[in-house]
Amino acid sequence: MHGPTRIYSLPRWRLTRWLADCGPGVPDDIRVELIGNLFGNLPVFFGGVINTVAVAAVIAVSQPTPLFVAWLAFEVAVCAVRLVVLLIARRAALKCADTPTDIYLLLAIAWSASVGYGVIVSMASGDWVAATLACVSSAAMVGGTCFRNFSAPRLAAVMIAISLGPTVPGALLGGERLLYVVFLQAPLYLYAMTAAAFTLNKMLIATMRAERENNHQARHDALTGLLNRHGLIEAVDSGLRAAAVDGKPLALLFLDLDSFKGVNDTCGHVVGDRLLKSVADRLKLELAAADIAARIGGDEFVVLAAASTHEQAIAKGQRLISAISCTYALGDGITASVGVSIGIAMAPEHGLDSESLFAVADAALYEAKSGGKSQCCMASPATNLAALRRLQAGSTGPAAGSMAA
Repeated sequence: MHGPTRIYSLPRWRLTRWLADCGPGVPDDIRVELIGNLFGNLPVFFGGVINTVAVAAVIAVSQPTPLFVAWLAFEVAVCAVRLVVLLIARRAALKCADTPTDIYLLLAIAWSASVGYGVIVSMASGDWVAATLACVSSAAMVGGTCFRNFSAPRLAAVMIAISLGPTVPGALLGGERLLYVVFLQAPLYLYAMTAAAFTLNKMLIATMRAERENNHQARHDALTGLLNRHGLIEAVDSGLRAAAVDGKPLALLFLDLDSFKGVNDTCGHVVGDRLLKSVADRLKLELAAADIAARIGGDEFVVLAAASTHEQAIAKGQRLISAISCTYALGDGITASVGVSIGIAMAPEHGLDSESLFAVADAALYEAKSGGKSQCCMASPATNLAALRRLQAGSTGPAAGSMAA
């Protein structure tokens, strides 16, 4: 099961935008999802907090010097503020409101700085137990930072450098020559983990792009770019759920081109495909921002639109007839003229599910074609009865046949 959807705001400040940047050409929807990954989940957050606070506390208790007490106080303060900001962000993201993303990213840097401070003062103290605890905690944090924050590889790189980089000056201050091996180890480790973060980021973005492309292809008609049968059913079901909440009716307009078969048979499928794309382009130009259009097979199109009255739905149908019924230049000196007939069903008046609506709209379309084509017909009691009989008989008319194709 999927949890509730949370949408986190993109960073706005110049520094935080740079920290969260994942490279050129990445779509905004992917950037938003990557930002959401940075907030992680509460168990992961608490695991990191318990690690760093516990180490700072143990060392401060064993050596209650001002430097170590200051470390513990700063560590607790940063983690407490991070927790508050995280909870605020999660609640705001659930409501699709602005989230304190900029502050959250800067607090991640502050947390890394606290860990780095603990490393350098522990190594400089000459207490090798404390130094070992601090360095192990820092190394553990580096691994978690890389694999939790690679959605923003620059942020991960900065956090890694700030938390583990202080081992180099710490080795100098400690005065133990054996620790000078850190001069070699730390840069190599920093480079390896930073490179891993950037590599994982590229792999994640490539995967997300592929998922979106596959989802788009699964829901859209390859020829026209409109929704296909699967995408339309999802849109209708979603529209019906929204209509049940806000009480606003929906109009489903079933369009079937007049005289298309003659063009297809005479000029060939290539020209027929050009004509269908041209019709789809005309259809897109006539749609309102909230309208949804689909091609469900052959020369059949569907428009799902909000409409408050029968008259408004019919007026939309008439505009579509005027826009689509014309002569098209199809290349190679070929021109063709087509019309369009439209049947309209209203929800919830004519049906509360997609199957019923399509059956009623199909019956209304049959009436429109019977009336002389290039007509727009609203569903009536007669069409409702015809649709009901078709559903009961299991018949597959133009609508049902297309939807099952």
